[in-house]
Amino acid sequence: MKLGLFINNKSEENRGGTPQLLVNPATEETFAEVSGAAIKDCERAVNGAETAYRQTWRNLAPGKRAEILFAIAREIRLRLEELAQLETQNIGKPISDARDEIGLGARVFEYYAGAVGKFYGQTIPVARGGFDFTLREPLGVVAAIVPWNFPFPITCWKVAPALAAGNTVILKPASLSPVTALKLGEICAQAGLPEGVLQIVPGSGKSIGDFLVQHPLIRKISFTGSTEIGVRIMEQGAKTLKRISLELGGKSPNIIFADADIQKAAASAPMSVFANTGQDCCARSRVFVEEKVFDSFVEKFLEATKKLVVADPTDSKTELGPLVSKGQREAVEDFLKGLDSTRHKVLCGGDRPGSKGFFLNPALVMGCETGDRIWNEEVFGPVVCIRSFRDEKQLVEEINASSYGLSGSIWTSDLFRALRMARSVESGVLSINSHSSVHVEAPFGGYKMSGIGRDLGMTAMEGYTELKNVYISDL
Repeated sequence: MKLGLFINNKSEENRGGTPQLLVNPATEETFAEVSGAAIKDCERAVNGAETAYRQTWRNLAPGKRAEILFAIAREIRLRLEELAQLETQNIGKPISDARDEIGLGARVFEYYAGAVGKFYGQTIPVARGGFDFTLREPLGVVAAIVPWNFPFPITCWKVAPALAAGNTVILKPASLSPVTALKLGEICAQAGLPEGVLQIVPGSGKSIGDFLVQHPLIRKISFTGSTEIGVRIMEQGAKTLKRISLELGGKSPNIIFADADIQKAAASAPMSVFANTGQDCCARSRVFVEEKVFDSFVEKFLEATKKLVVADPTDSKTELGPLVSKGQREAVEDFLKGLDSTRHKVLCGGDRPGSKGFFLNPALVMGCETGDRIWNEEVFGPVVCIRSFRDEKQLVEEINASSYGLSGSIWTSDLFRALRMARSVESGVLSINSHSSVHVEAPFGGYKMSGIGRDLGMTAMEGYTELKNVYISDL
């Protein structure tokens, strides 16, 4: 399969960029070649998006914008199985998860299509009399840079609200996972999105990313990825005062109090960290268990983990597929190789099941201390660390000592404790007696080094606008 850039509603080969060969991580076989954008391609894309913004998209009636976004959602649903199969082939995601995520992308477009006609400013009484009101106006051309772990839904999280608010979008998919993003371009064109409103430029993350961040016509960068790259984007974007939205790394806690439903907490805990083979910034990879139920919880957690199905991602019964690449698997294994054999104990996993594909069995690590690399750094693979605690105050201090603050779960039957912990834990997204981090209708993002700004909900749409205040004197 050969895929090209998507510029001005046309798929085209690159004019100087380096083609990218894509490897199926479950089979280690090459399955696609994707054209890489050169800088001159990116310049054409930005100029086309600027023209589309000035001449077409920002002036389109809100009802018409909504109609097009609804049409995109319908087309995604019609092609759900095709897109899901491509996602599984591209990054090894279990097919059942891929289907859910394509459906999530459609729901995101539906949500923001419905929001177009419900997004407005305010009238404000002011001390001087007269009439004061605010307008929400689009920024112009914005750029979305998306990761490889959830390529289709996160693409939709960024593209849909930006389009709904009246912006045009330059989309930079991850080098490892550009296939469904390029298919989204085709879908948008078929659904009636005007030429130039969505431009897609696959290729080198550094060269294209740096170009987009520094381009004077691009008003905002919305990025999901590593904290290291997020810091660089902020540094470069400062030169042109770019609006910046960053959803970055995480080292999320899973907190189990003794009064919780231990059976339910333990049964659900494995997939809170191992889902997507642990390649999830929301993964609850640090588990804190109250001492009096520690042994019971670990026993049940281990039992549930050993039942997980690690297999061919095209099989609907598979729960965990391979890691996305050989390099990613080796990076995860490096964390496990760095363990201290006199102190750490791996209760299960960490080994490769079979000789083909970038698979790794989920690992449960005991004996971690607060200074350990595996306890503090984002592994981004199927590895979980479990520790016990006694004191709630010390627990909160240890959790908040992390430089990250993206997500987390709190398990307790005590409502007052749940509210107290929810206020105390420094994290952008928390779940009580649940591991659900993402809701289309609610804001998603992190504290501290986990990012700035929010995706999803009406908060995301606000982030793609300028707020203008207008005062009319009553003379």
